[in-house]
Amino acid sequence: MNWVYLNGEYMPAKHARISPMDRGFLFGDGIYEVIPSYGGQFVGFKPHIERLNQGLAEVEIHLDYDVDKWRDICAQLVRKNGNGNLGVYLHVSRGTSPVRYHAYPEDVTPTVFAYTFEIPPAPVADKNKAKAFKVKTLSDLRWQRCHIKSTALLGNVMHFQAGYKQGFDEVLLFNNDDMLTEAAACNAFVISDDCVITPPLDNQLLPGITRFILLDVLKNYSSLTVKERPVSRQEVDDADEVWITSSTKQVAPVVAIDGKPVGNGQVGDVWQIAQKLFSEHQFDY
Repeated sequence: MNWVYLNGEYMPAKHARISPMDRGFLFGDGIYEVIPSYGGQFVGFKPHIERLNQGLAEVEIHLDYDVDKWRDICAQLVRKNGNGNLGVYLHVSRGTSPVRYHAYPEDVTPTVFAYTFEIPPAPVADKNKAKAFKVKTLSDLRWQRCHIKSTALLGNVMHFQAGYKQGFDEVLLFNNDDMLTEAAACNAFVISDDCVITPPLDNQLLPGITRFILLDVLKNYSSLTVKERPVSRQEVDDADEVWITSSTKQVAPVVAIDGKPVGNGQVGDVWQIAQKLFSEHQFDY
């Protein structure tokens, strides 16, 4: 049975009910997180909750859940749903108001919802076993506050769908200056001459937790050069390797962009180093 958490109670998913007047439903007025768990061990739990709290603060949703409360909720959900390889989805909307009005209503209680879903086993650092991704490039047409992990994901969904319906696994997005921002549901990295490069954090991209962990691990445990700086389309085209990162994909190698091979068209050696180090240290955060 699939158990969920809703406003302080655990219940079977089929019993969960949320008002159609909830602002999360009407406006996408909320913040969410996805935290991976492997056999009951969470990856990046504290940074995920810190990002959740930062997002809530940016949109002025006030919720008095601390890290320990969130950890208890997530741990109980994982146990109730079998302790396998699970993603834990956390969703906080502003709550239910009797009148649909754009301004933030006063005296509303946030709606807190969480559930788990199956994710693949944690990737292993083996080029022969890695899932290789093929992606498409698009102009980034989303709003200018992509650093907020809002539940209003229509822009990301439309970008992803544009690639998906043509058979691609993801899309790489470029701004008006033809500089790389991120993917529809991932951060992006390019590798050139053993230098790992990713766009710097700003309003154009999400501060990914896998991105954060990977950068920290590579800086502390590898001899690779790591840079956070703007990345041009030409650098993406000329890269030896390209990766996309997310909580459920970890470090995913891209082998083709717009039908053209990345480097030699194979999963790269630097990816294997990065994924090995990520696997060794993923539970440290």
